Amino acid sequence: MLRALAPKPNVIILHADQLRAQALGYSGEVNARTPRIDKLASESTIFTNAVTCCPLCSPARASLLTGQYPLTHRVIVNDVHLGTGARSIAHAFKDAGYDTAYIGKWHLDGSGSRSAFIPVGRRQEFDAWSVLECTHDYFHSKYFGNDDLLHIWKGYDAFAQSKAARDYISERSRDSRPFFLVVSWGPPHDPYNAVPWRYRRRFPPRRLDLRPNVPAESRNRARKDLSGYYAHVSALDDCCGMVFDAIKEANIENETIVVFTSDHGDMLGSHGLRGKQCPWDESIRIPLLIKHPGLHDSKKGAIGYPINIPDIMPTILSLCGLPVPDTVEGRDCSGLIAGSEEPSDAAALFACYSPICNWHALGKEYRGIRTSRYTFVRSLTAPWLLYDNITDPFQLDNLVGNSSFSTVQDRLEAMLTVKLRETGDEFLPGEQYLARFGYQAGPDGAVCYKN
Repeated sequence: MLRALAPKPNVIILHADQLRAQALGYSGEVNARTPRIDKLASESTIFTNAVTCCPLCSPARASLLTGQYPLTHRVIVNDVHLGTGARSIAHAFKDAGYDTAYIGKWHLDGSGSRSAFIPVGRRQEFDAWSVLECTHDYFHSKYFGNDDLLHIWKGYDAFAQSKAARDYISERSRDSRPFFLVVSWGPPHDPYNAVPWRYRRRFPPRRLDLRPNVPAESRNRARKDLSGYYAHVSALDDCCGMVFDAIKEANIENETIVVFTSDHGDMLGSHGLRGKQCPWDESIRIPLLIKHPGLHDSKKGAIGYPINIPDIMPTILSLCGLPVPDTVEGRDCSGLIAGSEEPSDAAALFACYSPICNWHALGKEYRGIRTSRYTFVRSLTAPWLLYDNITDPFQLDNLVGNSSFSTVQDRLEAMLTVKLRETGDEFLPGEQYLARFGYQAGPDGAVCYKN
């Protein structure tokens, strides 16, 4: 059982961009230097098989805020608008008397410009606001407050955003009104070298260990990218420390739920690929830590249940004792945190609805499920991938068509079919969904935007 928090717990979501689950110390990454995040993990429920429903920025972020799958909220590619048809997580907290705040990257406005002012009516009910639609120019990063005056984050933007979060926490802690805060950092998304040198120098490329699924021809580029990637992650660890210290200084540790997560991962040379949208674990698995101060020590630790991004909203609302809006499609997993038994044959659905950019050239549409043991993926025409992630954690042996796994494949195919039916997914070619939703894509599949 969870100890009740009174009167209502604060909630802070710390959200990195393109941070894969494998890149942190607590997950076993020997290259990582993440002591503050690792300490948070020791105090949290760790969802070891957390999955992104769509390994692409805007779709995943829309699912976090609405608890819906992409074909429902219609954000299936980047740079399109998230409407207000669903009751957002901020709206749910606001209805319960919370102050709501968002700091950092948004990427849900779809106005045609990544640097345009976002008016109040398009902010999904967030009150305090220090946001730009999207930028990865980490040392020249801009943002808007509640008015249309453009500001600049001083220095490396993740540090400045974390200091803004610290100031917000300090200010709100002097008020009796609870708060819901999202801090959305741009790193460790590329450019990987746009990180303070004091972090970059910690990770010489030649000294980095690579995952066994990085082929020989990709290793030099992978080491170079990973040097900057781990530097970003190390910097974010210090950003987390700023927020944790602010919580402690405000004396609200016992009344604050902290969530640490990401929108999707990054291949970084695994299977010879870079970036996101891919169906392998480096792209689809995300970190998910939930620290609930009412959690008994015996209930802390790892949970293998495959939680999905749409599940985060109903889970957090339930932990706060708040109603879950009817528009939510995700599952409430708060019982798992309280110690209930994990359901059998649970699976998380993930998809690429319409390939863009790198994946547009190399990949294809797919639908897949991730259980605590298996990954199964279909293309538009046939079963594509099947991995036993226990015996083959680096997904090197594709078991599709292997007669020894025909029963497993049939069972997973049936589970995927159920998931698609539950989410109203006809599994059509990407261009049909783009036409249905009225999106105009360029030659690389991406919706055009202006910086």
